[in-house]
Parts: sequence; C-alpha cells; structure tokens
Amino acid sequence: MFLFLPLLSRLGFDALVRDAGYPGSKMIPPDAALLALLSQKLLRKERRSHIDDHNVDAGLGLFAGLNVRPKKSFATEYSYRGQRIHQERLMGSWVKKLSPLLLPGAKAFALDFHPIPYRGEEATLENHYIPGRGKACPSVQALFAQEHETRVFCYANANLLRTEQTGEVLRFTDYWRDLMGTYPEWLYFDSKLTTYAELSKLNEREISFATIRRRGANILRALRERPKSDWTTVRIDIPKRRNKEIRYVDESIRLPEYEGTLRQIALDGLGHESPTLLLTNHPDVSVRSVFGNYARRNGIEDGLGTNVDFFHMDNLSSEVRLNVDLDVTLTVVANSCYRWLASRLKGFDGAKPKPVSRKFVETGGEIEVHPGKRLRVTFDRRCHNPILREAALDKDAPPIPWLDNYKIEFDYR
Repeated sequence: MFLFLPLLSRLGFDALVRDAGYPGSKMIPPDAALLALLSQKLLRKERRSHIDDHNVDAGLGLFAGLNVRPKKSFATEYSYRGQRIHQERLMGSWVKKLSPLLLPGAKAFALDFHPIPYRGEEATLENHYIPGRGKACPSVQALFAQEHETRVFCYANANLLRTEQTGEVLRFTDYWRDLMGTYPEWLYFDSKLTTYAELSKLNEREISFATIRRRGANILRALRERPKSDWTTVRIDIPKRRNKEIRYVDESIRLPEYEGTLRQIALDGLGHESPTLLLTNHPDVSVRSVFGNYARRNGIEDGLGTNVDFFHMDNLSSEVRLNVDLDVTLTVVANSCYRWLASRLKGFDGAKPKPVSRKFVETGGEIEVHPGKRLRVTFDRRCHNPILREAALDKDAPPIPWLDNYKIEFDYR
C-alpha cells in the first residue's frame, strides 16, 4: 500500500479532498476518511463491510494518517454524506494534477456507459440492460471517460437519471474545458450514448467524433443494392486481426436533428453478417485511421471489465446514486494510482492492475518510525523486488502532509 504514498503526497491528495469540501469529524478528518475508503479499492476489497478484516492493522491505519482504520459503521455512514459537487471537484483537481505525469497532451477520449446492478430485494432504480445477465434489471447507470492513448480513466458520473444520460457527453466536454482550457479534439463512443441533436452540438464546438450508426433494414437493403464498383478495398494493419482486408463506401448523408451533413463509412468484411456504419464529422481523416482509432475504443470496454473484476465495481448494494457515485470516483483515483505504478516499473508499462497487485502490492513487510521524521518501509523478499528497487519510487518523494510531514523510505530484505 505504501508504494502509492509517493504519488498521493506529490499530488497533495489531502489538500484536494479538503478543497473539494468533503465533510469530516473531530476524530477523523475528511482526507483520512477518503484515504481509508481508497485503501479498500487499492487492496481489492469487495465491500465496505470487509473493512473489518483490517480493523487492528496499525500499518493500514498509518496509511490514512490514523492509528487504526475506521470500522464499517463509519465507512458506510460517511459514504452517504458526499455530494456530486464534491466528487466533481476531487476528480477534476486529481486529474489536473495527474495530467503532467500520465496524460500529457491528452486530446482523444473514449466514452461508454456501464450499468452497476442493484442486488437488494426492492429498489426504486430504473431498469438498464445488463450484458452479463442478458436482461434489464434495476441498476445505476454510470458514464466513464478514458484517455485514448494511456487508457487512464479521467471522468465518471453515476448520479444520472435516464433523461439526463444523452447530455452527459456535452457535460464531459465542459468538464474537460474547465480543467484544461480547451475542448477534447476527438471523442469515440457507441450509438446508444447520445442523440443526433447532441452530435450536432459537438460539431458546433468543433469536436471531432466517431460513432456507430444503428443499422436499419432500409439502410442495409440500399447497401446491398450498390454495385461492386462503389466499394473500395483497403488493408487494415491491426496485429492479430483475422480480417485484414475490408471494403467500404464513403459518403455524405443527412440525419434528422443534425444540422449539416455527416460522413458515413459503411465497412464490410469485418466478420459480421451486415456492414458496420461509422459516423464522423471529420471530412478529411482517412478511413484506415478513423476505423483503427474507433476499433481501439474497445479498450474502454476492456478497461471497464478490468475495473469490474479488480476494483469490484459491481459489488454494490446501495440504491442511492450518490453513494455509488463516490465509489466510482474512488475507482477513477485507484485506477490512475495503478496506472502510475505500472508506468514506473520497467517492463510493466501496459500491465493491468491485477498482475501489478499480485507481484508488487501484495507484499508484506515492516514499517519503522525513525527520529528525524523518517518512515522506513522494509519489504519482504519477493522475486520482483529488484524492479521496485530500480524504480526508486521513494527518490525525491515529498514529505507526506497527513503523516506530520514524514518522508518515506523503501528498503528490501
């Protein structure tokens, strides 16, 4: 766990929590409360009730600036005290501070919804289709935005009603403009994320996008009736792809509620029975480029699957959206913590959280508090310790504000 302290202290996590306006108590300040909840994510604990497994662990208490971690009654009660404005402030300031380290020059983002199912007996939640169950169930719909190159999650919102979901794309662009001063250059998302009217507003903001159009019977019939001369063959050099040669028809179309024309690229030969229809408002980008970049959007689905598996994002029992919203915000923070750690470990740049946790984080050791405000962490013997030693995560690490400005040192048996 202490491997993440250099990053948390460098970004000033305690100050970000206080500036976000999170509440605290006399015994447990807000930064300690959030660090205790965040440690659950970093430790792969499924539910807040499992926090009791570490009630007497002084080391995990020290991580949050406490003698021991708070019990589940406090953690559960505290999760109901947050507001959406708190989550927005924390997430925005965290991503802005993180940007020079992991997101330099971020311009393209992939967006997707993820339904988080409710497992209680009664709920007043709306029904959303759950792919894993093959049917619609009471759930909380959450939007996630992932940077296209590094696959770092930089936005999440679970405090959404069905009527608000189509406008979430524009809210994300406003969020990014407020953080960085400019709108994103490219957005990639599927057909169910928003409406044609919202796509028109993206075009007005000069934001390029690529999305999928739903295939109606009339559209497919018209494509089948086209002569072979209308189709152009192109080779897609994507490693491990079975169908490398595809055919396409590139044309301009008009759609209801969209002002102006859109570029539609009908792609055949992808291994599907029917052609895939790509829509984009960029007139000049090559078909090979727009298809390749959109295909990489599948990375957000893979990233969501990783979060569901590793951070137990689906193991929620609350029907209060704000409670779920706090959880997904902490998931965004925990995800970027693991992406930072992987980026510092030679040979693990693209590693998912699970192997990083198994080989580096799940390591025992001793913590010693030395005079002169030195906190020495000695790790037990592991075969991957040389990689940690080479990374020198503690080198130039700033003092930890919530630990009385102690400096951390890593040592190995």
